[in-house]
This record gives sequence, structure tokens and C-alpha cells, in this order.
Amino acid sequence: MSVTATRPRLTRFPHGITAIDTDYHRPRFDASHLIVDQGRAAYVDTGTSHSVPSLLAALDEFRLDREAVDYVLLTHVHLDHAGGAGELMRHLPNAVCVVHPRGARHMVDPGKLIAGTKAVYGEAMFNQLYGEIPPIPAERVRESQDGMTLTLGERHLTLLHTPGHAKHHYCIFDDRPHAVFTGDTFGVSYRELDTDQGEFILPTTTPVHFDPEAMHASIDRIMGLEPNACFLTHYSRVTDLDRHAETLHAEIDAFVAIAREHQQSDNRVDEIEAALIDHQAERLARHGISEPEQKAGDILGMDLKLDAQGLDVWLTQQEKAASR
Repeated sequence: MSVTATRPRLTRFPHGITAIDTDYHRPRFDASHLIVDQGRAAYVDTGTSHSVPSLLAALDEFRLDREAVDYVLLTHVHLDHAGGAGELMRHLPNAVCVVHPRGARHMVDPGKLIAGTKAVYGEAMFNQLYGEIPPIPAERVRESQDGMTLTLGERHLTLLHTPGHAKHHYCIFDDRPHAVFTGDTFGVSYRELDTDQGEFILPTTTPVHFDPEAMHASIDRIMGLEPNACFLTHYSRVTDLDRHAETLHAEIDAFVAIAREHQQSDNRVDEIEAALIDHQAERLARHGISEPEQKAGDILGMDLKLDAQGLDVWLTQQEKAASR
């Protein structure tokens, strides 16, 4: 894949942290975060292979050579987070890709990821969304260990396994800003939904590993670090974390209740999706968003469709467990 020069959309934060818009689906939907310290760099999540020109252009903005990147840190291997890792690693001669043990094999041999995603989207849509996904040589992949610490310049990045959204998920505690890069564990929050009441947040229960008890525990683990901010892949920095954690706990329970309410329906995925949209529209109205029903569909609709599918998988797993 050739890399075409591009001007990336960047949001710069203190302590050497920059959000790079990966151009996945729409602006400010999916972020890769670049961390720079003492001339050394790391990416947290990559977007897709189509995102790689923007990620490399961000290095140029900081006058960093590609040899300066030490790590590509993948919070988990869902393709909006890790689809670009193989292509990106081709351009970073010194980087190591750090991935959860459950996901590492999919970076070395992405065939199952590709086949599974094509089965959902079809080949044409897959190519449009994700492009080529080359494998990463096994010797350049390092499996995360819960609690392991990496050094980047003069800062320390501690990796914490945080299941709930996915079994192959970890978060990264950065000791310099005292902040956590949370992938999808601390939910999603889109900047279009910020109001004078602050940021709007909701959990993500997308297929196929949603586990409400594990998600509750992972949120508590993040908050136990007493971070100043969380950097979400969707989309970047949020603060007011006590409020957000309380909201996420309540919303996980609400999502589960909605799923159970429609458990016996013959068309439960669609009914769960419709109920989630209505629920979020009510929340958006209370949050001061105009036209909340439209915004729930336009901004959150794709997420809520996937959330409904994830809740359906979770219900099926609960039913199988109950029948044993």
C-alpha cells in the first residue's frame, strides 16, 4: 500500500499527547493517540489501513523520524482500533506492536479477522472501510501482561487488562498526565454531543464479548487509579470522570434491562435497537441536545445497532448457560 501525503486533523493536549482523527466513517468518530516524550513516540490504536497516511503525517508535524516510534499499542483487535496496525508497522522499523495475548495471533495472521468481517459487511464494503490488512511478523509482536510497564522517554505506561467490552482488551495508564487510554472500556463520547452540561457518555456492548459484570469491574479498576482524564478512542479526552463512571455503571444496567425486556421477542435485535435509540434520545434531551431523536439516530445509530447485536449475543450465551 502506498502512503500519500496528507494533512492530519490533530487535537493537541498537554503532556505530549495528540489525538489524530483516523477518518473512519466521519470526522471525530475514531482517534489514534500519539504520545511523544523525549523524542520517542508511541501510538495508541491505529484506525484502519486507510488511516496510516494521517498517522505518519502526524510524525512529520512533530518533526519526528519514523525510527523514533517505539510502540504501537492496541487496546484490542477490533478493526476500528487495530485494522491499520499491520500497514503502520511496515513504516516503523523500530516499533513493537503490543497486543493482548488473546488478540496477538490475529495480528500475526489476520485471516480469521478478515473473513469474519467480510462475512458481516461483504467484500466491497470491507475494502472500502478497512483496506488491506497485512500481517505483522511474529517477532515484532509482544503480548501484554496485566500490570506490565513500558518506558517511553521519561514516562511509564502501565497496561491493565480490562475485559467487559472484549476479552482481548487492555487500557494504558500514563503516569505523566495521570490519565488512562481506555479504548472502548470507558465507553464512547462524541464531541458533537458536548453541551454546557459537559460531555455525554455511554457504554459500548458490541459483539461478541460483552460481559456486564466484567465491564463494571473494569470501570472500577480505571477509577481506582484516580486519573485526571480518560482518552477514549471514540472520541478522545473526557474529564469529570466521577460523573461519567456513575453514568456508565447506570447505563450498563439499563442496557441489560432493555435486553431482558425484549428477550422473548421473535425480532429482539431490532426491538432492542429501537429501545436503545429511544433511551438515548431521552438522555440527550435531558443533556440539552436539540432534536434528540434525530441525533440519537444520526450520531449514535451505528453504535446502538452494534450494541443491540452484542446484547443479543450476550442473551444467547445466558440462555445456553441456563439450559445446561
